[in-house]
Amino acid sequence: MLVERHDYETVSQAIHDLALRGYTTDFKLEPEKDKIVDIDRSLELSPEEFEIDEIYRFEGMTDPGDEMIVYAISSLDHKTKGVLVNAFGTYSDANTYNIVKRLNKHL
Repeated sequence: MLVERHDYETVSQAIHDLALRGYTTDFKLEPEKDKIVDIDRSLELSPEEFEIDEIYRFEGMTDPGDEMIVYAISSLDHKTKGVLVNAFGTYSDANTYNIVKRLNKHL
């Protein structure tokens, strides 16, 4: 699968363009439950049910709190596509990282 690479200057640009391309669900991580949650559809899903379609990393030029990763993810079984935003670096969370590393990578 050939994925077209997009260059974004900000997290909000990436999220906006991904939404225009069908990644409309704003997924949340619930590390305590080991789930990825779609609040709008009341779904709690296992990380293994998703594939990472695209990844965009943003490094904060002056503030380490601005270091974010945007994942465009999809689940064929649940017919849903959306974004998952996570901090990295100083503000990353080991529990969150453990969920993200279990997502299937089709890059």
